[in-house]
Amino acid sequence: MTQTWNAEAYGAHGAFVHELAGGVLEWFAPRAGEHILDLGCGDGQLTQRIAATGASVVGVDSSPAMVAAARGRGVVADEASAEALPYPAAEFDAVFSNAALHWMRDQDAMMAEVRRVLRPDGRFVAEMGGHGNIGAVRVALMGVLARHGYGDREDGVNYYPTPEGYARRLARHGFGVERMALIPRPTPLGAGGMSAWLRTFRSGVIDGLPEALRETVVDETVALLEPALRDEDGNWIADYVRLRFIARAES
Repeated sequence: MTQTWNAEAYGAHGAFVHELAGGVLEWFAPRAGEHILDLGCGDGQLTQRIAATGASVVGVDSSPAMVAAARGRGVVADEASAEALPYPAAEFDAVFSNAALHWMRDQDAMMAEVRRVLRPDGRFVAEMGGHGNIGAVRVALMGVLARHGYGDREDGVNYYPTPEGYARRLARHGFGVERMALIPRPTPLGAGGMSAWLRTFRSGVIDGLPEALRETVVDETVALLEPALRDEDGNWIADYVRLRFIARAES
């Protein structure tokens, strides 16, 4: 199922994505003068933060809405697939990505392209959903979908690898892993709670259902999740797990 993005909804309900990126930015440590690609740049919030270090940054995203939002912030951004990047070989000193790799369908094609556009010894630093990410959310949503006859709608939406499996995949594409960690990160959601999360981050699943069923699926999923992910004060906390790594393009 292909995810669809609404830049306005993402800005309203997904701000935690860039707000909680301090850890991966610390690992990335961009430097003035570097030529950097922000892979899956979204609405350009983090691209701006990287550019503020004095680096030369280009964002790329497959969503026209997100590219338009990034350009609206003054970010240099291209609309393209990660599996077919529109850049020459050895163009970048570093490739950065936050909360985007787990949306990419063909991981091997993506890694081959990242390796191609990186200069020798260039670094690939990213954070993505890791093994166990939104486990409760996915089980609840899949259960509700199955009850209504759409049990396969969640299949293949995301890829949440283990550190060991992803390190092996990176190695097959000519990367040496310098550092990798699987990080549980319970994530508070905003005022819209789990309902807004589902409509934002599972819009491709929800919008693909018959219109009369969409609200029912959201409401039933929220009801199932409430005992596990909503605290005594009524706040929603999503069960996020992140995989963060630094890999180097081997010469």
